[in-house]
Amino acid sequence: MLSILSVFASLREKQFHAEPQSRKENNNLTLRPSHLKIETITLKILILINKFDSMPKLSHTDSSGKANMVDVGHKPQQTRIAKASGRILLQKETLKLIKENEIKKGDVLTLAEVAGIQAAKQNSQLIPLCHPLLLTKVEVKCSLEKDGVLAESLVKCIGQTGVEMEALTAVSVALLTVYDMCKAVDKVMVISDVRLISKEKV
Repeated sequence: MLSILSVFASLREKQFHAEPQSRKENNNLTLRPSHLKIETITLKILILINKFDSMPKLSHTDSSGKANMVDVGHKPQQTRIAKASGRILLQKETLKLIKENEIKKGDVLTLAEVAGIQAAKQNSQLIPLCHPLLLTKVEVKCSLEKDGVLAESLVKCIGQTGVEMEALTAVSVALLTVYDMCKAVDKVMVISDVRLISKEKV
């Protein structure tokens, strides 16, 4: 911030000295329009800097901008709950094969649910700065819709940080499992709308 102020101070001084004749003609040194313009720009920049300084900072970077695992040791042990969901769009023929359990690799929905549960338990191994957590419950539900499969997850733990990443990972891997199991018969599948539904602590 100081460096920016010094730059504008320097610009103001140059602007002021660029008009020596006007200074001689007017000993009152009244601010000219050009001076007022610089003052206005400076004020706007300072307002933007102030807004930036008051913005929430990323918790996973240190003062130098490098990756940093957050210390949650000071936080109390609480029940943490998170829910997430996502979809994979499929062709009607694919949906029919899943419904009739005719996909060659096996029961798509059941395997996707199991894969989602496994993924939630391995979350800290997949996402570098996530904390290993002792999960008390992982529930993944995959259901057929008219245009695809809906995956929903519920994750709980008693710990010092939230389980939203575990819930999102569970949904993501469940949908990827559907994709893997159906890729031989469906070439236009689209995974979409993976999102956090809710998170809470008790």
